[in-house]
Amino acid sequence: MSRIFGAVIIGDEILSGKRQDKHFEKIAALLGQRGLRLSWVDYLGDDRQRLAATYRRTMAAGDVVFSCGGIGNTPDDHTRQAVAAALGVGLELHPDGYRELQARFPGVDEITDKRKLLVTFPAGVKIIPNPFNRIPGFMVNEHYFVPGFPQMAHPMIEWALETFYRDQFKASGATVEKAFLLTGASAYESALLDLMEAIVAAYPTLRLFSLPSMKDGERRHLELGVEGDPQLVDQAMADIRQEVERRQITWVWRP
Repeated sequence: MSRIFGAVIIGDEILSGKRQDKHFEKIAALLGQRGLRLSWVDYLGDDRQRLAATYRRTMAAGDVVFSCGGIGNTPDDHTRQAVAAALGVGLELHPDGYRELQARFPGVDEITDKRKLLVTFPAGVKIIPNPFNRIPGFMVNEHYFVPGFPQMAHPMIEWALETFYRDQFKASGATVEKAFLLTGASAYESALLDLMEAIVAAYPTLRLFSLPSMKDGERRHLELGVEGDPQLVDQAMADIRQEVERRQITWVWRP
């Protein structure tokens, strides 16, 4: 059974525009390299209640979720507490996390109470190794909570994919994407809804997409295509081609 992969990207600084998100594109690429697709992304600020509500919803949905940001020990980091609230558990010093902390700070006086907060996680979770500085993230219910720093987060997400989801990987060429560029008076989405609905009904395992293109307020073309099993894609594209030609819509293959 194919899994649904999503991402939660956290930070007031991203929503305010002070920082540019670097997670969405990378997570999509890590999945794409394995023949997988990112199905959704939520951008959230540093709001503990909203985070907790989001995690309750995504855990109930059964999706695989990568959550980036907010697991530090400063007052504006709320992810650990939000996950605990979503799970209905308390926070506790994680024994495996503490061992990683000891390896990172071997000096007798280096592990302060503030640093212990870095590995104080919701009860019952497991840790995610951090190859950058050994300060771990944590995981529970197929949700993977990693730091906001890309150089830490991205290797940790890749580790989770390789460790738990290799059975989901698809070989190169297992899926293809093809599309037409349609032009003319009838080449717009609302005029082709019946065709799109017929293709979706006939080929439920394929992903249909339609992308209108505009320039200077005028329609240029409509990109219409499907993605999935190569043989089914060819069949679906033949059906689309037959219908657009019947409607006298001009088409070319998308480069």
